[in-house]
Amino acid sequence: MKHKILLILLFVGFVFTSCDNDNFEYEDRFKDSQEAWSRFKKQTNNTYGYTTTGSTWVGYSWQTTISVYNGKVNQRSFKYTGYPNDVSPDLELEWTENVLELGSHKDTPASDVLTLDEVYQRAEQDWLKKRKGTETYFETKNDGMISLCGYNEKGCQDDCFTGISIKSINWITFD
Repeated sequence: MKHKILLILLFVGFVFTSCDNDNFEYEDRFKDSQEAWSRFKKQTNNTYGYTTTGSTWVGYSWQTTISVYNGKVNQRSFKYTGYPNDVSPDLELEWTENVLELGSHKDTPASDVLTLDEVYQRAEQDWLKKRKGTETYFETKNDGMISLCGYNEKGCQDDCFTGISIKSINWITFD
């Protein structure tokens, strides 16, 4: 009888430890990246800038630079870095929002107004969730910090990526 109970307990323990209740892709690499971010944040007194990039299959490409001072976004700059020859003359190719204008440029491909704390939060709560029928990406080419994070539907060919591509993260000073 003792052997049966012991075997049942071992089996139950095995089942609980082998079940994959985790709905999070790249968990270990994400935690390492979060630690790299925490070190950088401390070294820079939470004052930094980062630049994101994006593109479409029809030839548009762009970058957005976010500036953060003491943990608060205080500037967002956007610039198309490539576009078709027949681009509309009404298209604003470059702009900058100061702290009072943040988020005022709607319906553009510019990155959202986010601190890196918020980027990491969105990565953990959305972009790195395990989903059926998707391919998930996570890279840390910015000294261990996020450089690519997101997903796209399997089989999708055009402009399907949901997430962020960060070209650079830098310490900045403000006068």
